[in-house]
Amino acid sequence: MTPGSITALKMFQEYLPTEVTVEAAHALNLAKTVSCSSSCQDIIIKAYPVENTEIKPVIQHNEVQYNSPYKQMERFPCNLLSVRVIRMRNARQADALSQSDCYVTLWLPTATCEKLRTKTINNCKNPVWNETFYYRIQRQVKNVLEFAVYDEDAVSADDHLFTIRFDIARLPVGERVLMYFKSDPKAQEELEIEFLVEPISDPPETIITNGVLVCREVCKLEAAVDQKKRHKSKKDLSLSIKGSCEGHHLFKLGSDAIVTPPCPTAFHYIKYREPTLDVMLPKTKPRYNPRTCSYSTKEDVPPLMLNSLPVGEKVPIIEEKRYNLHVRVDECHCSCPEDLDVRLGYDLCSQEEEFLWKRKRRVAQALKQVLQLDYDLQDHEVPVVAVMTTGGGTRSYTTTYGCMSGLQKLNLLDCITYISGLSGTSWAMTHMYRDAYWSQKDLCEKIEEAKKQVTKSKMEMLTMNRMKYYHQQLNQRKQEGHKTTFIDLWGLIIEYLLNDGKCNHRLSDQREALIDAQNPMPIYVTINIKDKYSTQDFKEWVEFTPYEVGFLKYGAFIPTENFGSEYFMGHLINKLPESRICYLHGMWSSIFSVNLLYIWNRVSSSEEFWHRWTQDKLIDIDEEPNLPTRPYEIKSHMYVPAGTFATRLRGVLTDRLSVAQYHNFLKGFQLHNCYLENESFQRWQATVLDHCPNQLTEHENHLGMVDAGFFINTSCPPLLRPERKVDVIVHFSYSAGSQTLPLEHACKYYKAQGIPFPDVVLTDEDKKHLKECYYFNQTDVPGCPILVFFPLVNDTFRFYRAPGIQRCSDAEMDAGKVDVSTWKTPYSTYCLQYSDENFDKLVNLSEYNVLNNQDLILQALHAAVERKRRQQHC
Repeated sequence: MTPGSITALKMFQEYLPTEVTVEAAHALNLAKTVSCSSSCQDIIIKAYPVENTEIKPVIQHNEVQYNSPYKQMERFPCNLLSVRVIRMRNARQADALSQSDCYVTLWLPTATCEKLRTKTINNCKNPVWNETFYYRIQRQVKNVLEFAVYDEDAVSADDHLFTIRFDIARLPVGERVLMYFKSDPKAQEELEIEFLVEPISDPPETIITNGVLVCREVCKLEAAVDQKKRHKSKKDLSLSIKGSCEGHHLFKLGSDAIVTPPCPTAFHYIKYREPTLDVMLPKTKPRYNPRTCSYSTKEDVPPLMLNSLPVGEKVPIIEEKRYNLHVRVDECHCSCPEDLDVRLGYDLCSQEEEFLWKRKRRVAQALKQVLQLDYDLQDHEVPVVAVMTTGGGTRSYTTTYGCMSGLQKLNLLDCITYISGLSGTSWAMTHMYRDAYWSQKDLCEKIEEAKKQVTKSKMEMLTMNRMKYYHQQLNQRKQEGHKTTFIDLWGLIIEYLLNDGKCNHRLSDQREALIDAQNPMPIYVTINIKDKYSTQDFKEWVEFTPYEVGFLKYGAFIPTENFGSEYFMGHLINKLPESRICYLHGMWSSIFSVNLLYIWNRVSSSEEFWHRWTQDKLIDIDEEPNLPTRPYEIKSHMYVPAGTFATRLRGVLTDRLSVAQYHNFLKGFQLHNCYLENESFQRWQATVLDHCPNQLTEHENHLGMVDAGFFINTSCPPLLRPERKVDVIVHFSYSAGSQTLPLEHACKYYKAQGIPFPDVVLTDEDKKHLKECYYFNQTDVPGCPILVFFPLVNDTFRFYRAPGIQRCSDAEMDAGKVDVSTWKTPYSTYCLQYSDENFDKLVNLSEYNVLNNQDLILQALHAAVERKRRQQHC
């Protein structure tokens, strides 16, 4: 069907029977772009007057607010969006000697992966385009259409003048709306756009959502090549589907009559995103045609609209003497949310729920003994106690053993439900969890093994044999399908630092340590970042447990053994082998992901310079008419990119030596229309792009994971998920420098996010002379956990070798001299080797600080039990 016939159908749509109207709308959708600059434009306007237009939706649904933590599956119709780019007035002058040569691009990634564009109007201050574009949209997802205005340059790159972002949800259905976007009121710069949203009678689409992410219908195209004859030389037959998970496939037609890779090969794509299959034929030599006296080459196959293909049938695309190409389209049906390979929901997984049920019984018995209660605790009276640790390289690795030893000697390990960690703490945690019953055994053996690794010589770290091993392992990892970076090499170095040989331990192996809830459940924390943004501007919390890996912000989780595998729209596309724990260590403690901006912030503690000189500008703009904006809708704004110098400076400040990259398991998902109103999303939204859905993580091919310490040196966020209901947090600080600053930053962050957390108020005297332990209990804030804070200090340990037992001899006094605060400390974050003496001192100090403050820990446990009992009575 030609664009002319499509336009004719469009003109007479309201006069045609329903069946013909549907076909016309579908044809319009397949056409994607129809230029209306011809004489037909006047007829179209008359056929669709702005006034007295009544088009009722085929199926009407009430707006649904998705604040529930569970998944929902419903069917919703799609709509046809018509966008007419009319004109621009008073366009800014980008060229020195002439007016701008303006054109407009349109980007709506929820409807199509391609950017559409108007023609260029040369040397004109008031360009007129009058071009119409069509999109099939699903109004249950957040459709933000971006209009970018460019000045075309023949020599250099086109100048990006500005971008206007408009939320399609603000448009009524069945009414033509003429909008005037005033990008610069002073200069009277104005972009005129006309919108029309119409219902179409296609079958409704099935979507699955948790209130933030939306899973849409996915199709799979299988392509196969049958090579009949041998080729004299190897030829490439290229197939591509823009926006699909796979992107493109390349068939090699060889002289042995075997096609590689083996057929068939598959593409996965969103059904209603109007995908096309592009086929590039093998290059052939031009052939001379005696009739025309000219040379000709074989033309490529025209783009094939996949939604026009019959489902489940084999369709030939190319039939030649040497080879045939045929395809088959199948729908990936999801009869229920559980059919997805990504778990959408903010609730805890079933494995963790089962663990909590078992652990609660063990904790109840331990608390009765520790608190010397004369009654048995009921289920509702058992508090959830968590240990929270911070990072600090070998220092935090060593100190973790001392703290765990102290808790064990106080018989408190069985009172703990969760242990969270990051960076160097994760080294100790994974080492302990190799033993399925580590908390039930004396930790002396584990401490001696850790001492052996910390004190051993590191000279063999970069020997030739080691380098060969690193190369072999990285090559194997690449062949498995993982994207390798320098962080993976760092992980292999950590493996050498912590082990005598190769460690085949994997995170999912730690499930054995939780079968009978015999140990606390470990949680490892990292953050997902974005290129060209600081961690203050963009960071997303990601948690790792033996059961799942997931985003706190999006409520999306996958089985731990599948982390790194390829996903698309919630479906597991390519299962890769689970990464060994050393590669996760490299990611959790990626010191090589530091950048200049992080160093700048450590010195100045302010990003004012960054925000003032390097950031892009987001400006609220005036629009006519002023459409009403509901809370979950995004107001129109203008995006102005930073200048050349600012962009280069931004690149220098944010560039990182290396970032751990893994396949994005959120790939393909779209954001729900009401995602900004979702309470769980609001709890964790903390990026400058949260109101820019087209720039969020769902559109990335890979995740960029770094040490959470590059934002705040804390592993607490997963413990603050409302679903975990943590009552007491025992906070162990292993930070270098200020022991209170990371906690203060964390408190400020939690307050900004509306997350209940105690106000940590320390006097100037406390900050100068920190005590070993602090107790914070804010009873007037519902859901606020009790905090027991242990800074890493050497206070009374200098004079006491054990609680209540003073040091006497010179040797004992020397053992109490542990420098953990001055610049001369032997426990620098970047120090990888300790002496035997320094290792023992640090373990003994951290153990002593726990033992010496038993009363504050017990006070917190008593308060938590009493609070739980009062809540039940209320």
